[in-house]
Amino acid sequence: MCGLCGFTGNQFNDEQNTVINQMTDAIKHRGPDSLGIHADDEVTLGFRRLAFMDLEGGGQPLYNEDKTLALVCKGEIYNHDQLRQDLQAKGHVFSTQSDVEVLLHLYEEHGVQLLDHLRGMFAFVLYDFANQQLFAARDHFGIKPLYYTVLDGQFVFGSEIKAILQYPGMPKQLNELALEQYLTFQFSVLPETFFKGIFKLLPAHYLLFKNGEVTTHEYWDAMFTPDENATLEELADELERAATISVNRHELNDKCIGSFLSSGVDSSYIVATSNVQKTFTVGFDTGSHYNETTYAKALSDELGIEHHSKLISADEYFAALPGIQYHTDEPLADPAVMALHFVSVVAREHVRCVFSGEGPDEFFGGYHIYREPISLRHLTHLPKPLRKCLAWLARNLLPVGMKGRDFFIRGGMTVEERFVGNAKIFDDHERRKLLLRPTGASYTDVTAPYFARVQHLDDITKMQYVDIKLWLDGDILQGADKVPMSHSLEVRTPLLDKEIFAVAAKVPAKYRVSKTETKIVFRRAAQRKLPESVAQKRKLGFPVPIRVWLREDKYAAMVQAEFEGDTARQYFDTAALVKLIAQHRAGKFDHSRKIWTVYTFLLWHRAYF
Repeated sequence: MCGLCGFTGNQFNDEQNTVINQMTDAIKHRGPDSLGIHADDEVTLGFRRLAFMDLEGGGQPLYNEDKTLALVCKGEIYNHDQLRQDLQAKGHVFSTQSDVEVLLHLYEEHGVQLLDHLRGMFAFVLYDFANQQLFAARDHFGIKPLYYTVLDGQFVFGSEIKAILQYPGMPKQLNELALEQYLTFQFSVLPETFFKGIFKLLPAHYLLFKNGEVTTHEYWDAMFTPDENATLEELADELERAATISVNRHELNDKCIGSFLSSGVDSSYIVATSNVQKTFTVGFDTGSHYNETTYAKALSDELGIEHHSKLISADEYFAALPGIQYHTDEPLADPAVMALHFVSVVAREHVRCVFSGEGPDEFFGGYHIYREPISLRHLTHLPKPLRKCLAWLARNLLPVGMKGRDFFIRGGMTVEERFVGNAKIFDDHERRKLLLRPTGASYTDVTAPYFARVQHLDDITKMQYVDIKLWLDGDILQGADKVPMSHSLEVRTPLLDKEIFAVAAKVPAKYRVSKTETKIVFRRAAQRKLPESVAQKRKLGFPVPIRVWLREDKYAAMVQAEFEGDTARQYFDTAALVKLIAQHRAGKFDHSRKIWTVYTFLLWHRAYF
């Protein structure tokens, strides 16, 4: 895996190489093995390499035969072998064995439509000298990130924001609208990042920069098309075939691959399907509910795989948190991101690359919240005015925390009104009270365009589609890329693949989620390779005991000190923040996720501002 950055024009004259070196140094962790630079009057490209294939000849930038195209790409093209054969048959000459060289020759054949031919994870920038045009793209699900800005008419880009911040004259200003929406979603959810003027290229999008202007285009959409006539066994058969092929392609004959392994079905299925010889797990020394290492070791032993694990203490966790908020570029309040940090440290002692189980939860309906439309069915079948009345009565007459109150409130809302993703931290009303300068924006401003695309589908499918567009990219994949890469560890996600999604898209809701089950088709396929106890195990992920820690004097005091500090006073009603801690410590409410969302923002702010 690698890191890339660069800019158009030559506005620095003799300092051009100094600037690109500063930018590449900021992301050296993404590629410690080598540095590659292209610099001329039209474009400057920088590349940091973490080498796997073609160790001698796979450096970048890469060029086509007549050097009219230059490319920097991070990622893997998993169908590169067949693409290479087809292109060579058409007369294209390759100069390396690098998988990404196919992009140059595909561009010569198909232009930007080359994206229709790819299966992989990637973010790349290709400069077309003949047309003085920059072409950049990101993979179908956003496994690999790419950021950009336009400053003084020049295009500046990077794998990470910290590279762009090294560009001379780049202003550093907080985007308070990004903060406002973050308080609901727990991650940066807008195309414009926490840094005003710096944008992320969205998944399944490409951009063109020419004559000082950026245009962006969506080239693919993860749309569900359920086939109600498909049987459970037929779908499980298709999934098994697609998963086996995908895992095989992701291995690429590399001997350096291990796998993250929780006790869940996703990573377990990958391990059972692949040839990995090492697995890695972390847990917390707070109790059995927060420790999956025993489950993971038992499965590894059963499969004859070498297992490595670590138990994390609260002190270790809190000490590492500020550094990880720096590496994620933008605040990310998912507590599991820190577990990812520690398991990456363990893995990097043994391998350079790991498999991870992202994808099936969003594709096949793995989150428990996807069962909500089933549990609310008795309410949602009532006339809307009656549901609204019941919700009003529950909100205004029942005490907070009383059993059934939230059920009636949520039942009075449409899925478009109540669902923002797998996590919802502060609602619009709460964040308006908390922020000193609320903009009046609503979280529905973010979700509404995606719900509009799937109005013809059932509520469960709507929720999955929104999570693929927002949660998967903004939370899950940001952590899965940035945190391991901070340790120069590549993560591959063989179940997050467009051919596996093609199977998922056909699965009717009844084979995804029921009143008592989640991920039904996926579990059925997994049962063919795993013990039933693993295939049917309830999802935990890497559970983190922040609820427990934030009731302890030591850690509650650390957080409260941040809540009463100068940075908090710039943005928040600090009395309201302190009240959250007091109520949580008293055991009256579980405010742990709300506290954590604000706390991680403040640590991130300290790192960058």
